Amino acid sequence: MKYSLTKIISQFKRNLDIILLVVLIFFVGSSIQIYNLYKYQKKENFSKVLNNIYFKKTLSHIFDNFDPRYLTIEHKVSSGETLNGILEKHKIPKLEIKKIIKEFNKIKKKRKLKINQQIVFTIDRNNKDKKVINLFFPVSKTKKIQLVRNFNKNIFESREIVKNLSKKINFKEGKILKSLYSSAVKSKIPPGIIVEFAQIYGFQVDFQRDIRKNDIYQIVYESFHDEEDKLFETGKIIFTNLVLTSQENPLYLFIDKKNEGHYDPNGKSVKKALMKTPINGARLSSGYGMRKHPILGFNKMHKGTDFAAPKGTPIMASGDGKIIRSRWCGGGGNCIKIKHNSTYSTVYAHLSKFASGIKEGVRVKQGRIIGYVGSTGMSTGPHLHYEVIKNGKRINSQKLKLPSGKILSGKDRKLFEIQKIKIDVLKSELIFNQS
Repeated sequence: MKYSLTKIISQFKRNLDIILLVVLIFFVGSSIQIYNLYKYQKKENFSKVLNNIYFKKTLSHIFDNFDPRYLTIEHKVSSGETLNGILEKHKIPKLEIKKIIKEFNKIKKKRKLKINQQIVFTIDRNNKDKKVINLFFPVSKTKKIQLVRNFNKNIFESREIVKNLSKKINFKEGKILKSLYSSAVKSKIPPGIIVEFAQIYGFQVDFQRDIRKNDIYQIVYESFHDEEDKLFETGKIIFTNLVLTSQENPLYLFIDKKNEGHYDPNGKSVKKALMKTPINGARLSSGYGMRKHPILGFNKMHKGTDFAAPKGTPIMASGDGKIIRSRWCGGGGNCIKIKHNSTYSTVYAHLSKFASGIKEGVRVKQGRIIGYVGSTGMSTGPHLHYEVIKNGKRINSQKLKLPSGKILSGKDRKLFEIQKIKIDVLKSELIFNQS
């Protein structure tokens, strides 16, 4: 017996680790069961509290107060949408919509909603029915219409809101180190003014080959600013001067119903029948004459001028005229042909795409963007193939003697001289104020 007890004790000691592990597993399992039971009972009690109707009302009241009473909705107009449909989409009551549309239809200068136009309205969510407090929709860049609720009469009344803009006259002067564009940007000249400046001189200056390092430019231009003095839009260029290798080329804006434009000091218009080049910032990559065709591999007469430029570079109409071709032209890819008059026509080939509104039969003004540089058709890289046709025969555009612009005379010349003096005085004042 004594031996058996000793043996049992000895066995217990050898298996002590296993016994302790079994006890620990049992203890953990029991604890988990007790915890789950406690958790279930707690959840049941919490659920009973949540389902209590008074508690639900209390929660609803609390969270309703967290939401703002007035909600402003901004809606961007999509194709085919109407004001009535937009309000219905945002679940505005029919009676409210009827009142809004009634006042909207009274507006004499109301216009159809345009795609991407921003309609903004504020609703009062304090009542079951959503009440519209006010509604705005733009008429132009500086003007918008506001419909406001008259709470006494419970109707809507319209009012016109005009954004107050202040006009500034700016003088900028700079030295061209790399390119006109980069120098002008450093002088904080708006991009639109830079492009217009290039278009004005595009009739007599080739910005790729005529510009030299340290050439100077001067610009006097209008700008319009909002109440926070932020630039809203730019206006007209009043005066420009481009000094090329010490040779000045001043131009003055002449404001007149018939002859408005830029003129040199002698009253001669800078505008000619055709621009010297219809693209800015490009390099002449292939001139007019015999050459080895880059794709066909044999010598062939090149009856145009090629200007290499990055894809997407804007191309301008080199003169006023009517578009008689705007389609695929085989080896020329996407191309445009403009008839300027009974003598001159121009062709623009290898375009990546046509500009908005450009199609056959449309009349264009000199300097209007008609397309963008590409490499469509038989082309080895992005460039513009440009042709000038005179009396049905292709000629070298770079040797073309462009017809001179009009020269003011009589009363027009006297008015121009008065405006020129005023501009010179204005320019002097602007320079003095900067010093």
